Amino acid sequence: MEGVDCPVALGDPAAGPPRELSLVPERIQRREQERQVEVERRKQKRQGQEVEEEKRGFFAAAFARERAAAEELLRGEASAERLEEAASRLQGLRKLLNDSVLFLAAYDLRQGQAALAQLQAELAERRQELQPKKRFAFKARKKDAAGAAQVDAAPVASETPSQPLTKEEGAPELSWACGFSSLESQDLEKTADELHQRDVLLSDLTNCTVRLRGNPNTLRLAKARGCKVLCGPVSTSVFLEDCRDCILAVACQQLRVHTTRDTRIFLQVTSRAIVEDCSGIQFAPYTWSYLGIDKDFQDSGLDRNRNNWNHVDDFNWLARNVASPNWSILPEEERDIQWD
Repeated sequence: MEGVDCPVALGDPAAGPPRELSLVPERIQRREQERQVEVERRKQKRQGQEVEEEKRGFFAAAFARERAAAEELLRGEASAERLEEAASRLQGLRKLLNDSVLFLAAYDLRQGQAALAQLQAELAERRQELQPKKRFAFKARKKDAAGAAQVDAAPVASETPSQPLTKEEGAPELSWACGFSSLESQDLEKTADELHQRDVLLSDLTNCTVRLRGNPNTLRLAKARGCKVLCGPVSTSVFLEDCRDCILAVACQQLRVHTTRDTRIFLQVTSRAIVEDCSGIQFAPYTWSYLGIDKDFQDSGLDRNRNNWNHVDDFNWLARNVASPNWSILPEEERDIQWD
């Protein structure tokens, strides 16, 4: 009949595929879900950035406050009590810096380390001023049969490469700093009495074995080639710089490794270790032991139950979801080292 509209057939192409029509709401819903996920991701990222900024702001304020307090103690009238309090402030600054490593920029971390090094040097100078003046006398010096050269060095808490590694001519001797320098193929040792809360510098050593049985305050190993260095618990920081083909066993609060290659580190550390400009670094748990190490751990203040030996931050590797190629875990079958 004319004038009567007929219903469109289901198979008519002009009407569009029925299945495609039924999928339109699903596509819209999926796009909306994706949009909401993206909005939430951006929100969390923004909140995370705000938290990081708050942490950095708190660190900057706390560090500046403690630093000013330490400077006031060091630059006032010297006394044993004031210097003891200044040393305690510096210990607090080190802990604050170590606890903030995860969210601090590399520049801020280096600035904090430089400030600590400067304060440590000032503390050493003030301690030296309080020591009684020695009476002048000629005294024969005994030469070590092994040819070991003991070095009275400047404070070594700084990891700044430009810091001199040996004592400058005319600089005052600091009895609390010690170490070995410019030696080859030597067996070198220091005892607990020689090391207790002193800063140790080892530099320009080749194919040497160094055993430090005691509790140093800091340890710095620089320009070592093919050396084995075994050290008791270090109260604060250990710095490695420009080392090749070495083995290090150390327990410490913080470890920084710079420009070092093909080195195995048997480590106990309470914060996260840091490597920078390195390659071929392998880590394993600290296993060296000696008579008296329990007392040295007690004196160091380190927590023996806390060990982050396999938690390492590489300042040259920014990818969070991909392991750094510059360091790795030493396989268990390669950890059997003959320490003595």
